[in-house]
Amino acid sequence: MYIVIIGAGEVGYNLAKMLSYEHHDIVLIEVDQDRIKRAQEHIDAQIIQGDGCSFSVLKRAGLQKADMLVAVSNKDEINLLVCQIAHKFGVKKKIARVRNPEFTAPDAPLSAEDLHIDMIIHPDSEVAHAVVNLLKQSAATDIVEFADGGIVLVGIQLDRECTILRKKMLDLAGEHQELQFRVVAILRRDRTIIPGGDDILMANDRVFFMTRKENVDEVVRLAGKEKATVNNVMILGGGQTGATIAHELEDELNVKIIESNVDKSDRLAENLDRALVIRGDGRDLNLLALEGIIDMDAFIAVTGDDETNIISSLMAKHLQVPRIISLINKTDYTPIIPTIGIDAYISKQMVTVDNILKFIRRGSIVSVASIPGIAAEAIEFIAGEHSKITRKPLMKLGLPKGAILGAVQRNGDVFIPVGSTVIEAGDKVVTFVIPASIREIEKLFN
Repeated sequence: MYIVIIGAGEVGYNLAKMLSYEHHDIVLIEVDQDRIKRAQEHIDAQIIQGDGCSFSVLKRAGLQKADMLVAVSNKDEINLLVCQIAHKFGVKKKIARVRNPEFTAPDAPLSAEDLHIDMIIHPDSEVAHAVVNLLKQSAATDIVEFADGGIVLVGIQLDRECTILRKKMLDLAGEHQELQFRVVAILRRDRTIIPGGDDILMANDRVFFMTRKENVDEVVRLAGKEKATVNNVMILGGGQTGATIAHELEDELNVKIIESNVDKSDRLAENLDRALVIRGDGRDLNLLALEGIIDMDAFIAVTGDDETNIISSLMAKHLQVPRIISLINKTDYTPIIPTIGIDAYISKQMVTVDNILKFIRRGSIVSVASIPGIAAEAIEFIAGEHSKITRKPLMKLGLPKGAILGAVQRNGDVFIPVGSTVIEAGDKVVTFVIPASIREIEKLFN
């Protein structure tokens, strides 16, 4: 496809990078010279410096022949306006990232259809949903659901006392045949491993298990962890993300939310029913202690500043809060996060990229999930009636290197595929695959 992307921030940059791996024709438009330079050094795409709303720039980018426009600049107004221009140019598919929640509200006076936009993405809502899921599974660093919740991808950091260390994948599966699971990826320092039968697990590995929903707790225990009860939660940051999280949790848990801005804290107090709103600086150790951080079961840092989130999370770790979740948007920080005591972290940019990729690839693809720090994607496919994947047992298909089939859902039942498994039309199959092999996997399912 010929895709024009407006904005080379973290979302536009990562999206263009991933789509270029799949050999799409990408044109990236950006005003900032530093972002232009970074994109030119790392992305196989046409990079144009200019205003994304300029007719001449858009014509130079070939918008009139584009199959899709993705507007992910830092300004809602630009993203919405350029989609209107693309509509006039005859572009078939338009996607806009919009931070203002009013545009995605059910009672919004202008719908996506009114604006001639095929997909409006509101990142804060997506991040809030991801945080709530992580709280429900308190031992996990990552948790993503597929196949309508029937298949779950669980990330867990292995401790030195874990009993499955130094075991080969083949032996591990053989010893626990009663437990339906598969290790689909290992993050070791900053290296992503798609494991084979002879690979082993080591201390401090961040391991990704794919399993049935009903087996998640057993897989967590296998990895040496225990699910903890969460009753008391402290949230740092009263922006859209923090407010949405507090709203979702306040009916079930005791929630305290800290916000330094006077106007934001006043709005929070008006809009939240049960959560306690505290006005103050979340980096102030005395304030955290005064507000009972030592009694918290979880600390969630979701301000708009990565450094504030990291510092406050480190203080919460020092005060022995059992569960710490942080919003980290700068990809440069992701290699160090697991080493400094943050249990789980979420990238607003990667959540947005995942949603856009899901839309772009839809057809045989149902869902896409990228994990911060992992150089691979989890993709849920539906096997078509005449897909190549259905013609032979998996062992005879020659699956691409860097791809692993994690789990299959067939008629509501979930199982782990083996070499003799034959995928049937209508099966939902969740794969874990490096970017270079995505195109080959897609061909098998299309």
